[in-house]
Amino acid sequence: MFFLLASFMMVSLQLNQAQNIKVNLPSATQGRDDFRPEMMNIAVDRVGAVWLEKKRIDLPQLSLVLSNRFHANPNLPVYISGDTETLHGAMVDVLDTVRRAGVQKVAFMVGGVEEKVTP
Repeated sequence: MFFLLASFMMVSLQLNQAQNIKVNLPSATQGRDDFRPEMMNIAVDRVGAVWLEKKRIDLPQLSLVLSNRFHANPNLPVYISGDTETLHGAMVDVLDTVRRAGVQKVAFMVGGVEEKVTP
C-alpha cells in the first residue's frame, strides 16, 4: 500500500513540473529549485511568442488571466522563462504585464551551470 502511495506521489510531482514549453534556458550560478504547484509558468520562446502553461497566449489575454488569478490568490508566484535567444524586449514586455496585474512574486527560471572546457 505504501509503495502505491509513494508511486502516485512521484508521478504527480512529475506531471506538475511539465506545465511549460521546452525552452533553452540560460545558465546561472545562483539558481535554485523552488517549484510550487500553485505557481504560474510563463515562457517566451525564441521568436518572442508568449506561452502560459503550454498554451500560446497574447499579452492582453495574459494580463486578464494574471489579474483573475491574482485576485483569487494575492501571494501568486509567477515564473518567467525565456529561451537563450529570446530578445530582451520580449522578456521586458512579459515582466511589465505581470507587474501591471499586481503580482509581486516574480522570478526568472534559469538552467544549471554548465562547465565549459577549453582545450
